[in-house]
Amino acid sequence: MNIQDIMTMFDYNNWANRLILNTCEQVSQEQFEAPTTHSFGSLRGTLVHTLDSEWGWRVICTTGSINTEEMKETDYPTVAALKQRWQEEEQAWRAYLQGLSDADMTSIVRYFIPEGIWRERVLWHCLYHVVNHGMQHRSEAAAILTQYGHSEGGLDFTRYLNERK
Repeated sequence: MNIQDIMTMFDYNNWANRLILNTCEQVSQEQFEAPTTHSFGSLRGTLVHTLDSEWGWRVICTTGSINTEEMKETDYPTVAALKQRWQEEEQAWRAYLQGLSDADMTSIVRYFIPEGIWRERVLWHCLYHVVNHGMQHRSEAAAILTQYGHSEGGLDFTRYLNERK
């Protein structure tokens, strides 16, 4: 994996995040917060978890430490607040990625998890995980939005490629 491939994956990730967040602007506040059967309780909970994971992995990749502070749904009472924080995270990721080279992709990221275990991962595996994890939870958010009558129209990578040209 090279840095250009990683940048393309993160550009897709950011595009898909913005697509979901823009679609979220169409739902009511009640729908945004309403309990669902999905893994993180609500549309807001699903998205906050996804953002929290992106932030957490950036901290691991840049410092080798687990971020023990967890984002809470209540920290983001509105879609606008969530969008603002996500824009900041996107910029932080972009700055980090721009400082990497192809050679960095095979470097080892070491971090200590709270259960008392050291983990080691190849950097590009961590970066791939961020995008893949986001894909899973954006799909859940898309299903919730569709149930509310507001489909985002598809999150396919090929749609991203078509739209970026």
